[in-house]
Amino acid sequence: MIDSKLSDTDLSGADSFYQVTAGEWKTHKKVVIAGGGTGGHIYPAIGIAQALQRLDATVDIVFIGGRDRLESKLVPQHGFRFMPISVAGFPRTLTLQWIPVLWKAFRGLIQSLRYMKELQPDIVIGTGGYVSGPVLFAGLLRRTPIAIQEQNASVGLTNGVLARWAKMAYLAMESVHNSRSFQHTARVEVTGNPIRPAITACSKAEATYQKFGLCPNRKTIFVMGGSQGARAINSAIVETLPHLLEYADRLQIVHQTGAAEAQIVQEAYHNKLGSQQEFRYCVQPFFDAVEEIYSIANIMICRAGGMTVAEVTACGIPAIFVPLPSQTGNDQVLNARAVAKKGGAVVLEQGTFTVESLVQSLVDIALDENTYERMVAASQALGKPHASDHIAKSILSYA
Repeated sequence: MIDSKLSDTDLSGADSFYQVTAGEWKTHKKVVIAGGGTGGHIYPAIGIAQALQRLDATVDIVFIGGRDRLESKLVPQHGFRFMPISVAGFPRTLTLQWIPVLWKAFRGLIQSLRYMKELQPDIVIGTGGYVSGPVLFAGLLRRTPIAIQEQNASVGLTNGVLARWAKMAYLAMESVHNSRSFQHTARVEVTGNPIRPAITACSKAEATYQKFGLCPNRKTIFVMGGSQGARAINSAIVETLPHLLEYADRLQIVHQTGAAEAQIVQEAYHNKLGSQQEFRYCVQPFFDAVEEIYSIANIMICRAGGMTVAEVTACGIPAIFVPLPSQTGNDQVLNARAVAKKGGAVVLEQGTFTVESLVQSLVDIALDENTYERMVAASQALGKPHASDHIAKSILSYA
């Protein structure tokens, strides 16, 4: 649906490592991407970059992000050129911390301006997080078109401020479409979040069940607190285990614990289930090929970050969301409620739900076929598995 409303200031070390020749930047479309601080901002940026490369192998892409931040590791790992700047998050209250933060922001802007002069991109894309602020602003000062991508059901601070001058805004959810932030944006489109194609490309196979010691004729519950896990979710699931024993011939669990609690949770499963061989489960710190688990998952228990919601709905999996309550702007709660409103999920808010309510939700969704099929259809209707290609095509048509 489209609504058209028409580091340090010393860059010597960076220059010696991140060299861009003039010839490289003369003949092809040139794109700068900024977004970082958390995986929720970085992975959408990488997804867009990969889609751009799939559509046009000649496109030149450079990421600009925080020095010594998560993006400085993840972006090069995915094979993209990375240029560092000085960044810092803005305090939410008036404190003396504003002084060094403003200085870092100013340095980051100067660095971004130098990169813009050197690279001369056709377009600058920001996926949110404070790191994208100075980069997008530098693009504006250089009169380069900017575009933003918003992952959540509410608009982030940086995106909200810069949306007024953006040529394009790509939104994850319909609920953000009428936000005041985008009243002056030239073009606003609800595309969904850009996820990896592999997430939906993996087909359900009996070999996957065998690999993880599971049964193909049982409903699979996938518990995922994110790559780092979630203590509240881990603890809640452990407490449900005795209540789920009576459904051992119909339900099974795949549990991604995160590295910090892997041993604790594995021992808890053993202690709670004892010699109950009939109950199948697989508990691991992290699943490298998470698309394999998605392919066999019948129900999710997870957080409600923008990218998690995008993956779950792209796969059409009914979910029990336990939103992270401490998120700035309450993003996860709003994301979860947006899916629940359409019938694709149930929301259990951390600190208020009981083990009994979690078990009841699980049983109602997984074992009542009418409820299950209805929620699958609702989740699928919200999913946008081709968001990255859609965004990339739009960018290339403008650049």
